[in-house]
Amino acid sequence: MVDELSQALEAMIGAAREHLNQVRAADGRVDDESVWRAYVALNNAACEYDELLRTRFDEVTPFDVEPLEFEDLDVEWEQTVADEAVEPDPEPTLISVRQRRDYLVPSVAALLRAAEHARDQVLDPEADDLPVQGIGDAVLELLHAGDGTLRCLEVPELTPLDGMVVVNDVLDGMDVAHVPPGQENDAFSVVDEDSVLGRLDERSFHVERGGIEEVAGSDK
Repeated sequence: MVDELSQALEAMIGAAREHLNQVRAADGRVDDESVWRAYVALNNAACEYDELLRTRFDEVTPFDVEPLEFEDLDVEWEQTVADEAVEPDPEPTLISVRQRRDYLVPSVAALLRAAEHARDQVLDPEADDLPVQGIGDAVLELLHAGDGTLRCLEVPELTPLDGMVVVNDVLDGMDVAHVPPGQENDAFSVVDEDSVLGRLDERSFHVERGGIEEVAGSDK
């Protein structure tokens, strides 16, 4: 029979999976209530497991959490939405955020293995059984398995180099349906009317070793 502590552990793991599912379903939507509720469930499951572990073995987890109440959150959620509601501008501004970061691939084989492992961790009903083909597919698999941001590429198989983020004021938005294969670079090009609103440089310090530049640190 599974003991109470093991049940609490499984409940916490299940809550973590559900939280991840809700985060993916929200797809970057800010202040999503389903994500918030899943967060609360994960928080409380972690609290219960931590308390049982402390009571049974006088040990603790690294989670620094306190129990939360759903009833209080409902009121807080509605109040936050009401307080933050604002009227949109008569002529909203359209911006484009372009980010580039370069990476060194020390071992293509190691990167492909990491991508295969990442794909195995994510349930994808539309996934095929073909192996990961090349560096491009490997990087996309890592992004798909994570939250889609460049943070997913912080793996030992990729060495981050310099990067840049540019914010442009643009006249027309992009329609991905009208970006044909082979012309993807056109989606990142700018015209004279697309003025630069801001720029952030991501610098890496390189150490020359055997003709290959390795990152010793980074400063954003």
